[in-house]
Amino acid sequence: MRTLSAHTIRSALAALFFMLVFPVFAQEPMTFDKEPLVIQTASGKTFNFIVEVADTNEQRQRGLMYRKEMAQDAGMIFDFGVSRRVQMWMENTILPLDMLFVDSTGTIRNIKQNAVPYSEDIIDSMTSVKYVIELNAGVTARLGIKTGDRVMSATTTKRK
Repeated sequence: MRTLSAHTIRSALAALFFMLVFPVFAQEPMTFDKEPLVIQTASGKTFNFIVEVADTNEQRQRGLMYRKEMAQDAGMIFDFGVSRRVQMWMENTILPLDMLFVDSTGTIRNIKQNAVPYSEDIIDSMTSVKYVIELNAGVTARLGIKTGDRVMSATTTKRK
């Protein structure tokens, strides 16, 4: 009969500890700067939001994951630094969202309405974009925000 060594038991306990605790660390709040963001429709209407800015790899990877609520005039802007085709998903995202895919000029090029919470389906920008803006699901339909509308914020107007 084989007995377990103290080292084996310690290793197993350490592995169990990290399996149980790591999800808690993943859900720890992350700090984001905030800024005003304005969406101007083709008809001239303007809508004001306060968005959190995700402009580092770590912030873009976290995004709105684990959030249980968000104010109706709130959202998040993902700054990718350069224009490229972007693919997103909703893994670990509790809130249903509208995603606006925005090019370097601040023009909305594509909108994904009502992205499904926890879905691992890929949501593709379908074209080169520099920014993605996430708002509560239903906001774009309710306000009449469409492709071709313009986005203005400190992030979208800064020069790089």
